[in-house]
Amino acid sequence: MSLEIITSDALRGLTHGFFTRRGGASSGVFEGLNCGYGSSDQSDIVKINRSRVAGALGLPLEALCGVNQVHSPDVAVIDGPQEAPLPTADALVTDRPGLALVILTADCQPVLFADREAGVIGAAHAGWRGALEGVLDETLSAMVALGARREDIVAVIGPTISQRAYEVGPEFLEDFLLEDQQNARFFANGEGDRYLFDLPSYGLHRLREAGVGHAEWTRHCTYSDPSRFYSYRRSVHRGEADYGRLISAIRL
Repeated sequence: MSLEIITSDALRGLTHGFFTRRGGASSGVFEGLNCGYGSSDQSDIVKINRSRVAGALGLPLEALCGVNQVHSPDVAVIDGPQEAPLPTADALVTDRPGLALVILTADCQPVLFADREAGVIGAAHAGWRGALEGVLDETLSAMVALGARREDIVAVIGPTISQRAYEVGPEFLEDFLLEDQQNARFFANGEGDRYLFDLPSYGLHRLREAGVGHAEWTRHCTYSDPSRFYSYRRSVHRGEADYGRLISAIRL
């Protein structure tokens, strides 16, 4: 099976993609294109999968640049091929051609950024905590520091968990209301004392408030489409021992 790559017209002219799980070498609960070395999948198989991704981007495996993701607002500036250990951060930016910025997700938001005129790109991993603490805002600031202009930056949110699948408790709502009472609009009533949180709408809000030129979501839900996407929450609900990681990438 060939790779399936979701792209956005907003990023046309740039090699990029939100890769689904299709076309990979992994098996079992990881079946497909699992690109997470942090999973319990065989590392040699993950390397094969990542090599396929690099090939689809027209690059060698060594050109894939990532970060040690920890749900932070931190951003790494990438100026060349990486060596271990990876920087600890949840976003990365560059103005160097020939490098692909990659993010791993399994329900959290993968966000790809570009200012074509300035030749600056970025990628961010934005779960609820990272988004609340400002990782999207910080990615834009890091791009501006490399010469980008906020009004010229395009940001695209890829496959992520949708509101109908994201049930949270009252303490979760309280965290968001402490940041801004207006955040109540991103929550709908669920059963009992539960709420349904709209992560991609919150991400779009943060991007627009930070002054991005254009922001959109591809409108793919990771939880509800198991044939195409890995989902941490779905794996928990199914009682599975582990889960695969989707990869998203952009290059100049």
